Amino acid sequence: MIDQDMKEQLKTVFEKLEGHVELAVDLSQHADQAELLDLLEGVASASDKISVTKNLNPGMASLIPRFKVLHNGKPTGITFSGIPSGHEFTSLILSILNSDHKGKMPDPTLADRIKRLKGPIKLRTFISLTCENCPDVVQAINQMAILNPDIEHEMIDGAYAEDDVKRLNIQGVPSVVNADELIHSGRISFLDLLVKLENTFGSNDAPADQKPRDLGDFDVVVVGGGPAGVSAAIYAVRKGLKTALITEKIGGQVQETRGIENLISVTYTEGPQLAGQLAQHLASYPVQLLEHRRVKTVHKDGSPKLIELESNETLRTKSLIIATGAKWRELGVPGEKEYIGRGVAFCPHCDGPFYKGKKVAVVGGGNSGVEAAIDLAGIVREVVLIEYNDSLKADQILVNKLKSLSNVTILTNAKTKHIHGDGQKVNTLEFEDRASKEIKKVELDGVFVQIGLLPNSQFLKNVVELTPYGEIVVDNKGRTSVKGIYAAGDVTTTPYKQIVIAMGEGAKAGLAVFEDTMLHQA
Repeated sequence: MIDQDMKEQLKTVFEKLEGHVELAVDLSQHADQAELLDLLEGVASASDKISVTKNLNPGMASLIPRFKVLHNGKPTGITFSGIPSGHEFTSLILSILNSDHKGKMPDPTLADRIKRLKGPIKLRTFISLTCENCPDVVQAINQMAILNPDIEHEMIDGAYAEDDVKRLNIQGVPSVVNADELIHSGRISFLDLLVKLENTFGSNDAPADQKPRDLGDFDVVVVGGGPAGVSAAIYAVRKGLKTALITEKIGGQVQETRGIENLISVTYTEGPQLAGQLAQHLASYPVQLLEHRRVKTVHKDGSPKLIELESNETLRTKSLIIATGAKWRELGVPGEKEYIGRGVAFCPHCDGPFYKGKKVAVVGGGNSGVEAAIDLAGIVREVVLIEYNDSLKADQILVNKLKSLSNVTILTNAKTKHIHGDGQKVNTLEFEDRASKEIKKVELDGVFVQIGLLPNSQFLKNVVELTPYGEIVVDNKGRTSVKGIYAAGDVTTTPYKQIVIAMGEGAKAGLAVFEDTMLHQA
């Protein structure tokens, strides 16, 4: 399963290992046990610091392929149930590195919060090997288990646990379960996941005398790690400005974009790949990266401006660039939040396989909605696309493709009113025919929401001028209504929310900061 080229790459990756990592495989009669052993032995062959051991105790036998990760003979709290190939192969490699505290681990502020989580905590994350969001959740909780000995985490490939998936009514991945209670389903950032665990299990109190951590003074602070934010930071630092970048995750919304075919000079790429390239480019410059952070308050008066983070950290900056992008817009109808992960989904690539042979709706007739309907049509029995306006807004080439599919029904001039279920899963979508005002219902198994984006500007209310839709009002150089505060990308009034435009707007904001700095010094 591991070819020679991959082994050579892994040798380089594992060179930094100091401790010994043991992949302890449970005894199993499952037909795929040999495949698991082949994968793990191939990985272990890349380093003498890694070994594969077999538990031959019949009393500890597993019904499915399963192994635990140990470090220097001690449990790390990490278990893999299934074969971590596909998108989860990276989770396996990182579990080896992270168990030895190598690779990119949470910084001291974040690590302290993780260590203060109250245990014992035993989590199971149900995943699909085709899910692009699952590895982020698996890797995040694995790191938490390594840092906090009161946390145990088991990744479970849902294909090997169909009875549990059915019993727990899991209809989306990743699904994080505590005992038999669903804690979370779907994509989520490291920061939001940590907050959710803190709210669920509680945290031991920080020392009473713990003061906000002062991160220092900067010429420029960029908030947002997507194409606009990374571009702004690179242009600023190249001009000799001391620069910091605050973000929940490098890549931002790009992480959730499948195929990218309109980034000029790049014929085709995918979101996670582009996000990795953004991170690599940013790392080549002396930008202080503050990841898994969220801004709490911006004090706009005077210079430098004080920024308070939710992580109890502060920093000061002469100039601030906001590039926080946007997030998926929710319908805001009854039943939507109640059934997220149980019939309501936002990622067709991740959750589509759970609806094989079933009937689903896609709400939204723009490019993202039509692309989702096309992709789902190849998996599910039937797709109903519901669009509020009287025509689809997507590119004509996509509309033509959609209309050529025999298992797709298009409903325009339809306003989604309510998502109904039986308490366990979705079974009906209710909508209003806007022409006749008649209320109609569609019986189905799932609803994929694809209605565009909402600017991430909530923390700037009463700080800079916003439109009624929450977009930051900017001039042609990215300046906002407040001197010293700039903005770029999808969070602003700049038209056309495209990656290539966001990159250009970020560069423009970085240059505007430098220009204004030079004029101020002149």
